[in-house]
Amino acid sequence: MDFNKIFSDIYNTIKKVENTGKVAQYIPELALVDPEKFGVCLVRLDAGKFHFGNANEKFSIQSIAKVLSLTMAYEIKGEKLWERVGVEPSGTAFNSLVQLEYEKGIPRNPFINAGALVIADILVSELENPKKEFLAFVNQLCHTKVNYSLQVAESEKSCAYTNKALINLMKSFGNIKNDINEVMDFYFHLCAIEMTCEELSQTFLYLANDGVCPLSQKVIIDQSKSKRINSIMQLCGFYDEAGEFSFKVGLPGKSGVGGGIVVVRPHKFSMVVWSPRLNAKGNSFLGTKFLELFTTKIDYSIF
Repeated sequence: MDFNKIFSDIYNTIKKVENTGKVAQYIPELALVDPEKFGVCLVRLDAGKFHFGNANEKFSIQSIAKVLSLTMAYEIKGEKLWERVGVEPSGTAFNSLVQLEYEKGIPRNPFINAGALVIADILVSELENPKKEFLAFVNQLCHTKVNYSLQVAESEKSCAYTNKALINLMKSFGNIKNDINEVMDFYFHLCAIEMTCEELSQTFLYLANDGVCPLSQKVIIDQSKSKRINSIMQLCGFYDEAGEFSFKVGLPGKSGVGGGIVVVRPHKFSMVVWSPRLNAKGNSFLGTKFLELFTTKIDYSIF
């Protein structure tokens, strides 16, 4: 299949659509990103790679990193993890305080901000050097050297008023065990990892391969847990637009406010689209449209 031509054809179609999206404004460093960037990379389990546009330019993966921190914490804690965070779609904004208070400090799922902060707290408890060990884990998956953007981490820290409210509320309910500042610092850094579309596609191949990294053949997480992470991505990976994304695209995945979207087709491929302009729900405007046309055109939905 000529994926490069398919990518070009779809892009030529969607670029005619008025892009009403806007880059993330509430994180100063992300507001500086060129809004016209667009990249795609698909990596198949048989090692085939296909690129389009700015696929080899690094960008801030933001909330996409929450899948990787969840993987690490799930492997360490097993099913006990779900005593502190749920697996239900939120139905409200990703940083909702109202829902968190109503549910007594137990976040709905690991991908909303409160849930990701709980996962960060778990890793701070379990790892000797969380930032160093988490980055080593990511590098192991993508087989190249990626790093945190210190500028982005500091930029997020400078305007983290709602996240600070979320973590303090959970601390009051006993669902944060460590020093708040240490957990927040780790959380800001994991969201500030910078990767290319190719690096991120390669990284997520383990979830297309039943939890096994295809290059090293190392078991990252067992098949059952891999299936469950894919399920959570399908149900909760796109803020409060997860249902519509599943309806239109039909693949498990995760978005980030840096404009990236990663999707996984189990037993076939991992794919990343990057376009910084976001829709009203915080998902890439053109990225979502691209993936909808892609899965329709080649019938690669899981349904």
